[in-house]
Amino acid sequence: MDPKKILIAVDASENSLRAVEYTGDMLGGGEGFHIELLTIERFPDRDLFETEEVWKTECKKHQAAYLNFMAKARKILCDKGISEKQIFSRYIESCKSPLKSPPLICSMGTNIAHEIMGIIESERFGTVVIGRRGVSKEVEFLFGSVSTKIVHYSKGCAVWIVN
Repeated sequence: MDPKKILIAVDASENSLRAVEYTGDMLGGGEGFHIELLTIERFPDRDLFETEEVWKTECKKHQAAYLNFMAKARKILCDKGISEKQIFSRYIESCKSPLKSPPLICSMGTNIAHEIMGIIESERFGTVVIGRRGVSKEVEFLFGSVSTKIVHYSKGCAVWIVN
């Protein structure tokens, strides 16, 4: 694993924003880092919406929020002294996207934590940064959380959980 290769997994939440800001504070002005912002697209469950059209409209809103967040995160890192050339973005679209035909490489939507860990391992990231979602202890016990799974199953890299 490369300690200067840092993956920030974000989902457009306030906790993700804090994770980006923390990373910028820790690394700002430093050189030789490869910082990658990663978003794995997740749309709301279709069953929660009355019609297909309402669901598609909500999916478009989610996608726009993800993309806007990625641009904002990039700006925050630059404002904190990280060179633009050190920052990379990766947006993994959902294979189940109602918005267009899915790309060749896409998220199956099974388990975000496993998808993140696969990228960490295959691309040899030395550090992963993630915001803690803040789910209740009961929900976390029943379903787990992305940050908890990454802490428990990651090997050979540092994990920064930002609360």
